Amino acid sequence: QVQLVESGGGLVQPGGSLRLSCAASGSTLSINTMGWYRQAPGKARVLVATITSGGSANYADSVKGRFTISRDNAKNTMDLQMNSLKPEDTAVYYCNYRGGLINYWGKGTLVTVSS
Repeated sequence: QVQLVESGGGLVQPGGSLRLSCAASGSTLSINTMGWYRQAPGKARVLVATITSGGSANYADSVKGRFTISRDNAKNTMDLQMNSLKPEDTAVYYCNYRGGLINYWGKGTLVTVSS
């Protein structure tokens, strides 16, 4: 089992910034991919960004140039720096951890971008 705890969501004005964090604990693997997904009201959950344990990052086109994903393998943590936030970024953001045959999700943290 891998436990994921997200933090850092909240309310921010358009153009503002937020930083999300995810901490993994339990039966973690040395080779894994962590990522952020989001789900807006009435919509499907979609990929925001992922990063491998080797440091290779991948971003959705909608967030490229605005969001930056990073991780600390020693601490089993992952961050998402979100800049230039837009109302359409409003969603519940979920941390994901996968490796081998395992795939775990956090409970999610709400990000609301509104004036």
